Amino acid sequence: MREFFNDYVQSLETYIMFRIKETVTKITPELISKNRAPIALSMGAPTANPPQKAIDDLKSVLDEKGVHIYSTPKGEKYLREAIAKRMKTRFNVELNPDEEIFSLIGSKEGLANFIRILINPSTIDSEKEIIWVPDPGYASYKEMIKVSGGKAYSIPLLPEDKFMPNLDRVYEKFINEGLNPKKIKALMINYPNNPLGATATKEYLQHVVEFCKKHHILLISDAAYVDMYFKPELKPMSILEIDGAKDIAVEFFSFSKPYAMTGWRLGWICGNSEAVKIFGKLKSTLDSGLFKALQKACAEILNSVEGDKYIENANKLFKENQEIFVKGLREELGWGEFNVPDATFYLWLPIPPRYKSAVEFTDDLMHKSGIIAVPGDAFGEYGKRYFRASIVCPKEQILEVIDRMKKDGFTFN
Repeated sequence: MREFFNDYVQSLETYIMFRIKETVTKITPELISKNRAPIALSMGAPTANPPQKAIDDLKSVLDEKGVHIYSTPKGEKYLREAIAKRMKTRFNVELNPDEEIFSLIGSKEGLANFIRILINPSTIDSEKEIIWVPDPGYASYKEMIKVSGGKAYSIPLLPEDKFMPNLDRVYEKFINEGLNPKKIKALMINYPNNPLGATATKEYLQHVVEFCKKHHILLISDAAYVDMYFKPELKPMSILEIDGAKDIAVEFFSFSKPYAMTGWRLGWICGNSEAVKIFGKLKSTLDSGLFKALQKACAEILNSVEGDKYIENANKLFKENQEIFVKGLREELGWGEFNVPDATFYLWLPIPPRYKSAVEFTDDLMHKSGIIAVPGDAFGEYGKRYFRASIVCPKEQILEVIDRMKKDGFTFN
C-alpha cells in the first residue's frame, strides 16, 4: 500500500507527544506495580477545566435556532468582532474583523495550512523553498514544512543571545553555506517560546520586522503563549504592535493555552489582509467552519472579566509550580544554574553529564521513576543535551517528582 502515498507524508515522524503517550500506556501497569504511577511533565497543555463562564455559555446556546448548522471557515462575525476588540484592548492593535481576521480549528491547523499556501512543493532538495524556523522550536514546525514539500532552516536560539538571534548574522551564515536567498519564503518566530519559555523585547521584534522587510520575507508569528506570563512589566507583545508589521506579518493565536480549551480547537490568524484573504481561499476548500456554539462561548470569554481573572489565576498557579520545581532541582537535586523563564509553563533543563543523550536520560527517568519528560532533540538540533519539563500538574505532583528523583538517584552530578 505504501506506493500509493506521497513521499512527503511517508517521510514524516509521528508527533513526539503521541509517541511518548503510546510508550507510557504500555508501561503504566509495570510503573503502578512499583509505586511509580506516571506523572506527566510532558504535557504542553493546561490540565484544569476551562473558565466556568465558557462552559456555562456553551451549554446555554446549544438550544438556539441555527446553532447546529454550517458556519463559515472565516468565523461568525460576532467571533471576529470579539477578536478585534481583544486585540485592541490587549495589544492596542487595530484590526478590521472583515479583512484581517480569520478563524482557525486551533492554531496548529492554521499554521500547517498557511504553510501550504506558501510553498511550491518539490522533491528535489536544491529546489525546495525554505522557511526559517526557531531551533529549539515547536516540534511540528519542521514536519509541517516537510509535508508541504519545502525545507526548514534552523535559526539557533542560544543563551548567549538571550534567545533572540541577530538575523543579519543568520542570513550571512545562510549565504556562506551556499544556499539560495531567493528560496526563502518566510521566517517563523514564537515568543513566548515553546520549549524555552523565552520572551522577546520590543527592540528585538523591531529588528525582526525590519529584517523581513529588507529581504522581502513573510513574517509568521506564533503567539500561542502570549497570555502566559508572570511579570506585568514583561507582558509579551504582539508582533502587530510594531510599526509596519502589518505590511509583512501574520500572527496566530490560540484559545487552548490561556483558557485551557485544548480540546475545543479554536484559534485565529490576523494581520496582513492580502495574506489572510489568500489563506481564506484554501480554507474554503478544506472545512466548513467551527461549531457555532463554540464560537459563541469563546467570543464571550475573550473580553470578559471572568476570562481575564481566569488567566491571571492560572498564571499564578504556574508560577508557584515553577518556584517549587526550581527550588527542588537546585537544592535537592544539584541542578545548579539554568534559565528560569518569565513566561509559559515550561522549564528547559540540561541533562546530567553522565548521560550520553537526552533520549537516554528521559527514557531512564520514565522507566525507573514514572516521570514523563520530553527529550530536547525533539525540538531541533540545538535541543541536544536538554529536556523540557512542563509544570501544569498539581503542586503535590511536582513535589512527588522531586521526591522520586531524589530517591531514585536522579541528581545532576
